[in-house]
Amino acid sequence: MCARGRTRCTPAIASQTGESPAAETRSVGRIWCSFTMRQTHRPPSVPATTQPRFDAVVRLTDDVCHASLNAEYAVLCRELAAALARKRPSPLSRAHTETWACAITYTLGAVNFLFDPSEQLHVSARDLCAKFGVSQSTGAARSKEITQLLRIGPLDPRWCLPSKLADNPVAWMIKVDGFIVDIREMPRDLQEEAYRRGLIPFVPQ
Repeated sequence: MCARGRTRCTPAIASQTGESPAAETRSVGRIWCSFTMRQTHRPPSVPATTQPRFDAVVRLTDDVCHASLNAEYAVLCRELAAALARKRPSPLSRAHTETWACAITYTLGAVNFLFDPSEQLHVSARDLCAKFGVSQSTGAARSKEITQLLRIGPLDPRWCLPSKLADNPVAWMIKVDGFIVDIREMPRDLQEEAYRRGLIPFVPQ
């Protein structure tokens, strides 16, 4: 039960994920919650069979993220690459590592509005793909494959930059007594219980 009585809280985004919500976590600053995302305080878990491919991909994403994006993108790229490496069979075994590195970064860029010129951190889709030596059409095609495989939707909180979570409306939508609500507009005790259960990234101020 959530808080008291018979009120229940469940993730509104649970049906969008390909894995159990309890199996993944997200971090926001020093706060950790089971928010359908992997933990970032330790290296992502990757099967030994796909470790070499994973390492090759993240070397490329690390280079591009640190040179042209930021550390948050670098961490999420590693987590997304790990999610693909854990799939059976892993799609990383197909195509060139540059293509997957590009597609992973492209996917996260799309979720976080990297291609929007009005954003403070902005890189065009064409320029991003060029940094990996990949055409935009190829990067977009592989990115579409990733979004379908992992069921990544617009504003997906699982793949939102931690610095953008506070302004991501989807991150705050949970189900209470069968109704999807914005937890930021609910009583404090419900907010705290939702955070305790890992349904929201932090308790709103």
